[in-house]
Order: sequence, then structure tokens, then C-alpha cells
Amino acid sequence: MDTRNVQAGADAGHGVSFNEAFRVWLRVASLSFGGPAGQIAVMHRILVEEKKWISEGRFLHALNYCMLLPGPEAQQLATYVGWLMHRTAGGLMAGGLFILPGIIAIMGLSYIYAAFGNVSFVEALFFGLKAAVLAIVVEAVVRVGKRALKNRIMIALAAAAFVAIFFFAVPFPIIIIAAGLIGYAGARAGRPEFAPAGHGHGGNGAAIDSMLGEAVPDHVRPNTARTIRVGAVWLALWLVPVIALLVVLGQANVFSQIALFFSKMSLVTFGGAYAVLAYVAQQAVEHYHWLKPHEMLDGLGMAETTPGPLIMVLQFVGFMAAYRDPSGLSPMLAATLGGLLATWVTFTPCFLWIFVGAPYIERLRGNTGLAGALSAITAAVVGVILNLSIWFALHTLFRETVPVHAFPLAFDRPVLTSVDVPALVLSIAAATAIFRFKLGMLTVLAGSCAAGVALRLAGVI
Repeated sequence: MDTRNVQAGADAGHGVSFNEAFRVWLRVASLSFGGPAGQIAVMHRILVEEKKWISEGRFLHALNYCMLLPGPEAQQLATYVGWLMHRTAGGLMAGGLFILPGIIAIMGLSYIYAAFGNVSFVEALFFGLKAAVLAIVVEAVVRVGKRALKNRIMIALAAAAFVAIFFFAVPFPIIIIAAGLIGYAGARAGRPEFAPAGHGHGGNGAAIDSMLGEAVPDHVRPNTARTIRVGAVWLALWLVPVIALLVVLGQANVFSQIALFFSKMSLVTFGGAYAVLAYVAQQAVEHYHWLKPHEMLDGLGMAETTPGPLIMVLQFVGFMAAYRDPSGLSPMLAATLGGLLATWVTFTPCFLWIFVGAPYIERLRGNTGLAGALSAITAAVVGVILNLSIWFALHTLFRETVPVHAFPLAFDRPVLTSVDVPALVLSIAAATAIFRFKLGMLTVLAGSCAAGVALRLAGVI
């Protein structure tokens, strides 16, 4: 492809009209099920193989960058490619459409859950859903572990992360920072164990001619004045509402707590949603008392069954937090505002990282130290996800748990006599469907929900 033509088409989306791009990104959004692995695969198939907008190398370049950032890498990857093709408007369209179906779906399910969650049919539906979610989280541990734990040092990092967060309640951000420093130091010392893992999205790895080519559009080149201007705008969009809530309502108000807590989460969501959800779940349930343990599982099940990033479950958490403490508003209005507020402060920084950082961070793609840090963080994330799966298992398979606080230990111990036999059987069935018969996520979720309803009709639960 003639790069002169590619460069000449930079302002016109490299030959792709804005309307056509809108239709393609809407299609990507509607197919964004299955977590980041499935979402990235869908984007690769559509953008690289089918539409040929971007080459294999540029796609992996963008993916590597997004994996260095906090936040959902699939949504940020969509924003990145949209930005490359159609500047800021393209990034807003691609990233916004990626989360819009999830916002609508989670909000609708949250209304139903808040209004009818105690009805026997809905309870039975979510009883089955929780069993499937547990199996899916365990499968995530195995899937991520196979990619990340490629040597004994990475296995040791994962084990240390699990022990730290499960038995000693070490805060998630400290674990991530420590792993990153270890990885950076190891890579700088030349240790081969910290070499980054590859991303297997390209099949045979053959080069694919693309509309974007290898040319660098003008808007991609670093520009200090532009960086300051764009950064100021996006920082204001993110932080001004947070500061205003703190000043007007005070730190004890539920809306201020939602804004502040999820803003902090947006800064530490390295390693995907499964990693940070362990921390969110424990804080939302045990510290803020916004939800009960089984409600967090229900919210995760909603996010698993709807399009968009799994981190959309945070909208459900914000919804239920404000529903329980409406601050003088009607519960449903407060819940709606709480859910949207959680979504706003979670995803606004994602656009900030792309629009401000991409022109500069691209240069660090081959930086050995950063690659090592990412590898170590990914390994630690496996241990954090394992903690999440055990935390979910305790509250799914047992009706009672006992907190153990014997310094420095701090964890929940199950009461073995309180095992929930129907939940155990459903979880084993869901795990068998996933691991033995390789059934798809949506099939397993639907089957588990149907089984929960059937058990309720039979009077078993």
C-alpha cells in the first residue's frame, strides 16, 4: 500500500468514513462478550482480518500499550484504534460504544434486581448464576495462569500474592506495586524469567496489508501544548465532579464515597477486572457495607452475561450503594445516579490515558524494564484472581463463615457443616461443562440459571 496515500488520508480516517466506522464499532460493541480475551479476539478478527484497518504489528503495539495501563485493556484498545483512525472523535466513538451496551444492560438488570431480588423466581435465577460464575472465575485462574506463569519465579510471585491478600489482607495496590518493582529490577538485571509473554492473536503471524499502514498521522505525534490542553480537559471531566461532591455533600455521603472509591479503583485496575474485583468485593461488602457477599456474586453474574467490560459490575455496586442510602432522594433515582457516577469515574480516566499518553508511551514499547514489570504484575494477578475465586467459593458453597483475626492473619474460615449441597452440585456441573466439554460461557450461564429455577420449582432450594 502506498504510504503517501495513507498519510494523505489521515484526516479522513484513512479512507474509512465516520459513518462506516460507527457501524463497525457498534458491531464490535454488540459482540463484546466473554471478557477481555474474547473481546480482543473479536476486535482482531474484525479490524485486522476482515476490515484491514490496522496491521497485525500495529494491533499488538496498541495492545501492549493498553496492558501497561490501569483499566479494561479491551475498551482502551478500542479507544486507541478509534483515535488512530479518526482522532479524538473516533476514540470517543469507539470507546464509548464499547461500554454503552453494558451500561444499558447492567442498569436494566439492576432495576429488576432491586425491585424483585427477593422474589423466589429471581432468587432461583441468581442461585444458578452464582454457581456458574464461580466456575468461570476458576477457569479464568487457569487461563491467565497458563499464559503468565511460565517459570518458577512467576509461579512464586503468584503464590506470594495469593498468600499476602488472602491470609494477611495486604492491600491490592501494594501487591501490584511490589510485583512491578520486582519485575522491573529483574528485567533490568537481565534475568530471562521476566521476558514478556507474547499475545497469540495473529494465527500464523502473516503480515496483513492495512489502511493505516505504518505511517504516523500528525495527530499521533507528541505535542507538549496539545498534551497540556487535552490533559487539563480530561482531568477536569474526571475530578471536578468528585471534588464538587466532596465539598457540597461531605466525605461521609454515599455519593462522595462512590466517587472517591471508584476514582481510586481506576488508578489501580492493572491486570484486568478479575484482579481488582477481589479488592472491590471485600471493600464494598466488609468496609462500606454497600452489598452482601451473595449480591456481589449476583452483580458479577450480570456483568458476565452482558456485553462490555467485566468491570461494568462496578456500576451495579454503585447502584446498590445509593439504593441502600438514597440521601433524601427516591431509592431508584439515587441508585440510577449512583450507578452512573461509578461508571463515569471508572471510565473517564481510560480516555485520559489514551488521549494524553499514547503519543509518548508508544516509544516505550521495547523498554525492557517496563516489559519485565508487566510480566511480574500479570503473575501476581493470577494469585489475586485465585483469592477472588476462593472468596467467591466460600460465600457460594457455604452458608456460614467465621472471620479469623490472629495478628498477622486475617481471613474467613468456612463452617464445614454449613455446606450448601445444591450450590456445590451446580458448581461442579458448571465446571465440568467448561473444563471437560468446553461449552461456551453464555451456554453455561443459561444452563445454570435454568437449573436454579428447576431446583426452586422442585422445592430443593
